[in-house]
Amino acid sequence: MSKKRVAVIGAGASGLTAIKCCLDEDLDPVCFEKSHDIGGLWRFEEDTKEGATVYRSTFINTSKELMSFSDFPLSKETPNYMHHSKVMQYYRDYADRFNLLKHIKFKTEVLSCEESETFNTTGTWRVKTRNILNDEINEEIFDGVLVAVGHHASPHFPLSQFPGADKFQGRILHSHDYRDFKGFENKKVVVLGMGNSGGDIAVELSWHSKQVFLSTRRGSWVFNRVGPRGYPIDLFVTTRYKNLLDWLIPKSITQKSVEKMLTEKLDHAHYGLKPEHGPFNQHPFINDELPNRIIIGSIVIKSNIRSFKERSVVFDDGTEEEVDVVIFATGYVFEFPFLHESIAHVNGTDAQLYKYMWPLSMKRNTLAIIGHVQVLGAVNPVSEMQCRWATRVFKDIVQLPSDKEMIKDIDKKRKAMKQKYYNSQRHTIEVPHIDYMDEIALKIGVKPNLFSLFFTDYQLARKIFYEISSAYQFRLVGAGKWAGARRTIMEQKMRMLHPLHTRPLPNNIIKRKKRLLSTRRFLWVVVLSVASYYAYTRYK
Repeated sequence: MSKKRVAVIGAGASGLTAIKCCLDEDLDPVCFEKSHDIGGLWRFEEDTKEGATVYRSTFINTSKELMSFSDFPLSKETPNYMHHSKVMQYYRDYADRFNLLKHIKFKTEVLSCEESETFNTTGTWRVKTRNILNDEINEEIFDGVLVAVGHHASPHFPLSQFPGADKFQGRILHSHDYRDFKGFENKKVVVLGMGNSGGDIAVELSWHSKQVFLSTRRGSWVFNRVGPRGYPIDLFVTTRYKNLLDWLIPKSITQKSVEKMLTEKLDHAHYGLKPEHGPFNQHPFINDELPNRIIIGSIVIKSNIRSFKERSVVFDDGTEEEVDVVIFATGYVFEFPFLHESIAHVNGTDAQLYKYMWPLSMKRNTLAIIGHVQVLGAVNPVSEMQCRWATRVFKDIVQLPSDKEMIKDIDKKRKAMKQKYYNSQRHTIEVPHIDYMDEIALKIGVKPNLFSLFFTDYQLARKIFYEISSAYQFRLVGAGKWAGARRTIMEQKMRMLHPLHTRPLPNNIIKRKKRLLSTRRFLWVVVLSVASYYAYTRYK
C-alpha cells in the first residue's frame, strides 16, 4: 500500500517540523516554498522579500530551552537569547539532522488548494502550483494538507486611516521593509506601534537618528528578557508551578502583584507608558533598553498619530512634530490567499478554527493550519505539537470531535479571549504556552503523568514542575517517545548557565556562595521547626 501524500505549504519553522512529523508517521511530505530558502520569518535578506523578515539586529524574545523542538535541543554553548543568524543555523541543523531538504520544492508558489471531486469519500485535495523560475503550472492530488505559512505573511499597513498621509513629503514605510539604521542617520523618525518590533526599531534608531518618537495608542507594560538572579525570564514565567499558582490565586491579586513588581522597576506612568489595561491583558512587550533610551531623551513617547501634514505629524494630544520618516510597526494581517474563505476563516477577533487549527464542517479532516497562533511562549514547539496531532488525524489514529463540540470549544475560547485581552487584531489567536500544549498532548497521548512521576521519578518530576516547561517532556511517553528526553530535561538548567560561565571564579567566591546558600537553608529549617513546635504546643 502506497504512503499517504501530504502537501506542506511553507518551509519556515512550522513547515520544517511539519515535514519531520510526516516522516515520523510514515507519510510522504511534499513541501512547497515560494522563496529560495528555508527559515521564513527568520531568514534575513537585504532586499525586500514577501512575508515578514527580521532586521539585522534582531534577537529572539524566548529563551533557547523554551523554543527548542522536543527532540532537538540547542547546544549548551548557544546563548540563551539568540541572534537571528543563530536561529537560522538551528533550523539548518534541524533540516540536516532529519534530512528534510529533499522534500522541499523551492521557488514554487501555491496558487490554490481545493477539495478534490472525490473529497467526501477520500479526503483528498487538489493543489495547483506555479514554478516561479519557468512559470510552469502544475496540479497534484494530496491526501492531506498542512498550511504552515505563519501569521507574518502580509503587512497590515493602515495608511488610509490617517488624514493627510498622501501629502506627507517625508518617507513612509512598514517595519516589514526595515533592515537597519542606515539611511535614518540624523533624521527625525516616528515609529507607530508599540509591539515588539516597534520597540526594537525605536531603540536601535535612537542611537543613530536625531530624534525618535514612539507613537502608541494604548501604551504598554514593559517586560525584560533577564529575570531574577540573571536567569532567562522564561524560567520563572513559563513553568507548571507558576501555572498552578495562577489557577489557585485570583487573577486580580496576581495582576496587582505583577503590576507592582513592574512599577517598582519602572514607573510606567512617569515614562508615558502606562496603559489602562493590566499586564496580563496584552501580548507581552519585551524590551530591555527602552527605559534607558527614554530617560536620556533619545526616545520620546507620544500618543497615536491623528494626521499628517507636508513635513510633520499631529498626535492625538494636539502636539505637532516635524519629522522626516514614519515607520508603521502595525503588524500583519491573517490571510490564506490560496484557500477559500469558507475553509479557513480568520477575521479580526474571530477565528473559526478548532484549536486554531481545524476548519469546521469538513466531511474529512485532512487539512490543518499550523503555527498560526500568537503564543505566550514559543511557537516552534507549539507548531511541532500541532503537526504531531495533525499527522495522526490524517492517519485516522486520532479522531476529532463533532462540529457541535468544536463550535462549543471555539466559542469558549473566543469569550475567554475577549475577557482577558483588549480588542485588537493581534489578540485574535493568542494561546497560553503550557495549557495549549497540554490540550493537544492529551489528545495524542504524549502528556506525562506528573502525579505518577512524583512517586516513580521524583527528580524528573521536580524538573518538569518547577523549571521551564520545555517541549522535551512530551517525548517521555507515547508515540514519538525519545530515549534522550529525560537526560535533556535534567540538563536544561545547566545548558542555560553554561554560556554565562565564561570566566572561572576563584574558589573562595564559590565556597562563600555555597556557605551563604547553606546558611539560608539552615535558617529556613530553624524557622520552620520553631513554627511547627509553636503550632504543636498551641493547638495540641
